[in-house]
Amino acid sequence: MNNIINKIRQELRQNSDESIQKSSLNFFKEKIKVYGIKNATVSKIGKDYYNDIKEKNKTEILDLCEELWQSGYMEESFIACNWSYAVRNNYKPEDFSIFERWVNNYVSNWASCDTLCNHTIGTFVEKYPEYLSDLKKWAQSKNRWTRRASAVTLIIPARQGLFINDIFDIANILLLDKDDLVQKGYGWMLKAASQANLQVVFDYVMKNKPKMPRTALRYAIEKMPKELKIKAMEKDF
Repeated sequence: MNNIINKIRQELRQNSDESIQKSSLNFFKEKIKVYGIKNATVSKIGKDYYNDIKEKNKTEILDLCEELWQSGYMEESFIACNWSYAVRNNYKPEDFSIFERWVNNYVSNWASCDTLCNHTIGTFVEKYPEYLSDLKKWAQSKNRWTRRASAVTLIIPARQGLFINDIFDIANILLLDKDDLVQKGYGWMLKAASQANLQVVFDYVMKNKPKMPRTALRYAIEKMPKELKIKAMEKDF
């Protein structure tokens, strides 16, 4: 099994581009590890090698994902995210502890966080909504990525109109968070929720805008009609 990981890493190194690596390092505020490869190329490499392992059982595939996460390289995390999402039809409740470990121990940038949470963990929570209570615990974590994960996990369910009360619960916990990437995360969650629940999200924003960080507010109202945006951005005197 390790042979597959070695082959992937060899191919990633062969496709690395110094100019892409430099631009990636400059794009992220936090320190990241990257080979420097276009996302489309990373996706293709991941798909090609998934064809070699797709007959394996889910546990073996998730073990390979863990090994990819452990490298710290962003491109390897993307392949791990794609593979863990590929086995979504076989998710079981006990898989949550695996995904939680990845968030707490390996996620080190917003791109890896969002890729894992939007797809793998978001799909898991749709299947097992009893784990929404765990997302609320994540929102209270000292780890900035775990707090962001609590919100961005619900982006796709939010667009479908799901879990609106839980979305507000998480937004309440994160409301005064001082980390701009957490603010953007829960603002994005509210924006996604506004697509299916416009009025209740607008009411939530209006109620909380005196204390909501401007960054979160701007994200939350981005998809709203112009007249509602103007109301939301008006200063209260």
